Amino acid sequence: MSKDSVTLVFLRHGHSEWNLSNRFTGWTDIHLTEMGLTEAEAAGRRLAEAGFGFDEAHVSVLRRTRQTAQAALAAAGAAHVPIHASWRLNERHYGALQGLNKQEIFAAWGEERARTWWRGYEAAPPQVEWDDPRHPRHDPKYTDLDPADLPAGESLRQCQQRSLPYWREVLLPRLAAGRRMLVVSHGNTLRGLIMHLDGLRPEAMETVEIPSAQPLIYRFAADLSLLGRDWLE
Repeated sequence: MSKDSVTLVFLRHGHSEWNLSNRFTGWTDIHLTEMGLTEAEAAGRRLAEAGFGFDEAHVSVLRRTRQTAQAALAAAGAAHVPIHASWRLNERHYGALQGLNKQEIFAAWGEERARTWWRGYEAAPPQVEWDDPRHPRHDPKYTDLDPADLPAGESLRQCQQRSLPYWREVLLPRLAAGRRMLVVSHGNTLRGLIMHLDGLRPEAMETVEIPSAQPLIYRFAADLSLLGRDWLE
């Protein structure tokens, strides 16, 4: 890359334990599987072979993103790179769907209605109740946050609105300073950021898929105008 340009790498976390049972994970703090760690290491090696280096990494507060970042950076020979975590990069909160598999969801609410919740932009799933253990206010990781700011169930639009302040207030200024960043997050969170960066309409997002542990490279000019993006093969 030219010294007058900068790159940003998005990476969805690797395969996790609940992927095995096809359950909606959301904010549940699940570990990566051995497959997920292998995927992350492979991504790190490919990034290093392609000449990418990093000054810092950004992850959600959910361990599957930190595990992915650590494995990828170690495989890239960059284990020293500092990692910053924010709840704003968390996965979309699936509300009452969280922890259930698709068959259980279809049985409770019907397939057509359920698919509008997880593929649409505006439709939000039923929220978890205030006293439900799945509500983030019960998790010690979020004790420093106002419970009113914590989601009990999000549409893709609400997830995007939650993550965009981190883009504007944290990531964008670092890009302007020339920092080379790896951002490891979740499928829906990355979909919202991609929608914003690419200027996509909501209906276009319904077909966008983010493969696990496949680096997506964004290239910016010095004035932060977007030059292009590519998946790293």
